[in-house]
Amino acid sequence: MTRVLILATDGFEQSELMKPRENLEKAGIETAIASLEDGDIRGWHQKDWGDTVKVDITVDEVGVGDYDALMLPGGQINPDILRMNEKAVAIVREFDAAGKPIAAICHAPWLLAEAGIIDGRTVTGWPSIRTDLKNAGATVVDKEVATDGNFITSRRPDDIPAFSEALIERLQSDQRDAA
Repeated sequence: MTRVLILATDGFEQSELMKPRENLEKAGIETAIASLEDGDIRGWHQKDWGDTVKVDITVDEVGVGDYDALMLPGGQINPDILRMNEKAVAIVREFDAAGKPIAAICHAPWLLAEAGIIDGRTVTGWPSIRTDLKNAGATVVDKEVATDGNFITSRRPDDIPAFSEALIERLQSDQRDAA
C-alpha cells in the first residue's frame, strides 16, 4: 500500500490538509499525520480556528523509509512553526535525499527553503513567500501546479484539485515503475 506522510502542526490551513488527504484516501493511498507532539492539532479555517485532527506519529518517530511521499499543507502559522523545528526540517531533507515526492502548497514551500533544497528548482507558492523562495535560489512561477523533479508545489486552496491530482498521478506512476 502506498503511504503518504502529512507533516503539520497547529495552524495548518484546514482545506489544504483535509481535502488533499481525502483525495489521496479516495485513490487508495494511506495517509498518516506527523506533528511535533502527540494528541490533536487544530486547523485554521478562513478567519478563525477550525477542526482538529488526530496526530498519528510525532516527528521524533518518523522513519522516512516507511512512506512513499511527503505532503506539506500550508497556512501561515503551520509552516512557520515547523521551519523552526530541526527534526521537521530534517524530515523534509531526508525525503528529498531519498528522491521521494514532496508536495507543498501555499506557505508550505517555506519548509523547502528552510531545508536548503530549492536552489535551482522551479516552484510556486503563496504570493507573500515568493521573494523568500527566490532568495533561496528557486525559480518561482505563478501556476496552479509547478512540478520539478520530486517537488510538486501549488499556490492556494483553489489549486487543491490540481495539487492532489499531481501527487496522486506521481505516486501511481512510481508504483507502476516499481512493479
